[in-house]
Amino acid sequence: MAKAALISAVPPLMVKTAANPLGLAKEVFDGLQAQLAANRSQFYRDLPAGPFYGYNRPGAKASEAVIQNWWRQGMMGGAKAYYDGIVAFSQTDFTEDLKKITVPVLVMHSEDDPDRALCRRRAAVR
Repeated sequence: MAKAALISAVPPLMVKTAANPLGLAKEVFDGLQAQLAANRSQFYRDLPAGPFYGYNRPGAKASEAVIQNWWRQGMMGGAKAYYDGIVAFSQTDFTEDLKKITVPVLVMHSEDDPDRALCRRRAAVR
């Protein structure tokens, strides 16, 4: 492999730790798990309708079709897999994996991606 691209990838580590002081508190992800466990159907409406796509920002126009499609996909998967997946994407530390990459990597995030700044800071550390 001569080149690679990371497009809208999760940051190397999302949860806040001593090694990642800019991460989000574990309680944020615990809250997502609690919401999912309490009412899975509502969780898959609320997350895309608000923070996931930024529809909760002033002046944002939500797309009901996008929200419904996100809900449909969420309801098709296994509840336990999604519940465990929250831990997997938030607490798995990919830092050592990134250090093994020896080819040029194009990292692409939108200008409005809240993870973009975190990724840029982590890439600079590498």
